[in-house]
Amino acid sequence: MVNGYAHWQTVPLRWKDNDVYGHVNNVVHYSLMDTVINTWLIEQGGLDIEAGAVIGLCVESHCTYHSSVSFPGSLRVGLRVAHLGKSSVRYEIGMYAADESLVAEGHFVHVFVDRESRRPTPVSGKLREALEALLPG
Repeated sequence: MVNGYAHWQTVPLRWKDNDVYGHVNNVVHYSLMDTVINTWLIEQGGLDIEAGAVIGLCVESHCTYHSSVSFPGSLRVGLRVAHLGKSSVRYEIGMYAADESLVAEGHFVHVFVDRESRRPTPVSGKLREALEALLPG
């Protein structure tokens, strides 16, 4: 685990990510968190976002900004699980520039629910295994 993150994904920045001040807009950081988390859940956890019985709903997110970046370029995004409960998970995310400087760090909380009833449902099977793989230690 580099910097305590169990998983890393490189995400390219796009022209439209820059705002009028010439740097990546703050809302893009939240989108990158969501993208990296859901890529992991779909590819490693088998989450079926279109027809699965269980879906993850974001109930909390936070981001602290340390430095700015701009297009062109990419960010290295680190992902780990800070807490895995019965039906919820709290992720921690770090975003780093090409020179390895910290750009932003944040957290994101999912509650997994039944698609139809929207009531919390236990995280189990392949999905739980994928989330456990992101736990430190």
